[in-house]
Amino acid sequence: MPKQDIKEIVHAIAEETNTPEETVARIYTDTVNDYRAEARILDYVPLFAAKKVRATLRRHDPTRK
Repeated sequence: MPKQDIKEIVHAIAEETNTPEETVARIYTDTVNDYRAEARILDYVPLFAAKKVRATLRRHDPTRK
């Protein structure tokens, strides 16, 4: 996956969840690596990782009701 795509994904998640990009980047990278370790087909790993990161950050957002 090109670095530009990763930056765009991280930026979008950071804006949506009001989380610093550095934090999102770390969580996203860890999540992608976890999925890649188990995946047989890697095509959708970035999509699934982004979805999981968004859900994780929303779940831990103290401002959400």
